[in-house]
Amino acid sequence: MSSIMRKQVDNVNHVGTARAAASGDTVMELIHVVMHQFRSLQYQSLRDGAHDLTHMESKVVGFFSRHPGATLSELAAHSGRDKAQLAKLVKGLRERGLLDAEADADDRRSVCLRPSAAGQAVHKALHAQARALSVSAMEGLDAAEQAQLAALLGRVKANLDRLE
Repeated sequence: MSSIMRKQVDNVNHVGTARAAASGDTVMELIHVVMHQFRSLQYQSLRDGAHDLTHMESKVVGFFSRHPGATLSELAAHSGRDKAQLAKLVKGLRERGLLDAEADADDRRSVCLRPSAAGQAVHKALHAQARALSVSAMEGLDAAEQAQLAALLGRVKANLDRLE
């Protein structure tokens, strides 16, 4: 990826912090921008490494890392995504050696999926990158400020949960 394109992608939906304090709308925009920036930095290491993974591909590898032996149908039910779209992603991940598959012992029509050694390594790398970025992102905030931020975001989430 060219540095020009990366710069454009990293500045998508940029919102200044002074403006973000003005209203609830801009607070939500800032939350979106922060997560976009966090994910961009997190996945940059994968894009620049041996496995050029998209966000959705990493989510699929993550699901099967947490649920080894699960099926495509279980992934579709968990994610709410289209099964055909997920089948295409899974096929690509299998071809790239990131997922292994075997027939279900109880139902030969069903295939159980799990991350390969390479898939496990990618999943671990993503978690390590997320931990390092989290530490950097929280720099300058003491434990009380971090707890306050988490509590406030928890309240926002609870408000949204009530709407579902």
